[in-house]
Amino acid sequence: MSVINFYQKDHQVPLEMHKVRVVQKLFLPSVEERVAKIREAGNNTFLLQNKDVFMDMLTDSGVNAMSDNQVAASMQADDSYAGSETYNRLVKALKEVFKTEYFLPAHQGRACENILAESFVKPGDVIPMNFHFTTTKAHITRMGGRVEELVIKEGLDPDYIYPFKGNFDIPRLKALIAEVGAEHIPFVRIEAGTNLIGGQPLSMENMLEVAKVCRENGIMSVLDASLLQDNLYFIKTREEAAKNMTIKEITHKIADAIDLIYFSSRKLGFSRGGGIVSNNNDLILKMKEFIPLFEGFLTYGGMEVRAMEAMAVGLLETMDEEIINQGPQFIEYLVKELDDYGVPMVKPAGGLGAHINASAFLPDMPHDQYPAGALAAALYIAGGIRGMERGSISEQRNEDGTENYAELELLRLACPRRVFTLSQIKYCADRVKWLYDNRHLIGGLKWKEEPQVLRFFSGKLEAIGDWQYKLADKFREDFGESL
Repeated sequence: MSVINFYQKDHQVPLEMHKVRVVQKLFLPSVEERVAKIREAGNNTFLLQNKDVFMDMLTDSGVNAMSDNQVAASMQADDSYAGSETYNRLVKALKEVFKTEYFLPAHQGRACENILAESFVKPGDVIPMNFHFTTTKAHITRMGGRVEELVIKEGLDPDYIYPFKGNFDIPRLKALIAEVGAEHIPFVRIEAGTNLIGGQPLSMENMLEVAKVCRENGIMSVLDASLLQDNLYFIKTREEAAKNMTIKEITHKIADAIDLIYFSSRKLGFSRGGGIVSNNNDLILKMKEFIPLFEGFLTYGGMEVRAMEAMAVGLLETMDEEIINQGPQFIEYLVKELDDYGVPMVKPAGGLGAHINASAFLPDMPHDQYPAGALAAALYIAGGIRGMERGSISEQRNEDGTENYAELELLRLACPRRVFTLSQIKYCADRVKWLYDNRHLIGGLKWKEEPQVLRFFSGKLEAIGDWQYKLADKFREDFGESL
């Protein structure tokens, strides 16, 4: 992996290893307009219109910049319903990346989760994982199962510096298997890059150990590889055993040990779509019938063929160290910039995006006023920046209707790959710093419209009091006519 240092050490910044050839114009509404827009959206950044967003840091899913080779490949798409050459090219790429024989296509990662749950989860089952993702948990609980989170304790401490905070707690995994019985555990799910606790990675050693425990107990091991590319970068740069391995060698070593891998190519592969791969035909046969039922025919699974061509190229590009290092380096720069100023961040910098510890940013705000959601609304007012709440709003209520407060209240500032320039990242840091200095003006939120399932996508909240107008007034006082 290339190392490029600047002559003046205080000018050291991440260097883009690409050039921009297509641009899209951005707009920044006035602060008064931003107050009106976030209130119209029910203080839910998902419900903002993109035309009203200056920096879209909501997610890295489906919004990464494709390479010139991906765009070119998409033009050769074969849109035959059956026997498509596009499908064959994608299967070939997957074999090269994962060394897997069988592939089931799906329109994205959560569709794979639905098929997994339908195929393997029954009432009373327990699914251990290092940490849940929102849709994963919803699919499992919908089928009557429950999630058991077994991330190491360091993973839930935003300030603790540890290279692999997404690791499984192996002794707890073994104890859980002994407690509930292997027959009640259809699979163990490994999330390579823990989405809800700051994009923190697992080590290669830890993943292999989990797979070994599964084999010894006759339990299927499942890898959610959606965020694998960032995790591969961290394994390569942080794990001694992988220092002299290529990205492809690391990927093969992990894939060889795992029974089944699924992914969203909206994250992995810089395109759109998803799929399930395995070398176990018996597992594939259990799921195969659900593809035509839920997704589409077996050669496209709900995906548009041009996206499949782009995915095939993007998956191969994921094996290029100079491509996958861009996201983590920009995230690390943003985390350091804010941490140096005193903004409470999840450390060390992980993948996916920079994560602000909203509980520490707003220490006096109670859980039931949703500090991560309030901070997301406040940041949009401060800079037209759309982040994503990853806290209690992203959880689901308990069966008795009581609130299930998240272990961490985070505001995620996703960094889509190859999308933002360094000046835009610095603008984001500037607005977060201003907001931190004026954090005493930020108030809480309360529910106005609360869906029962995945409420964070479409629910609406309202501000408690008039704090949003006061924040805008302070912005005008400090920035004058500036947007």
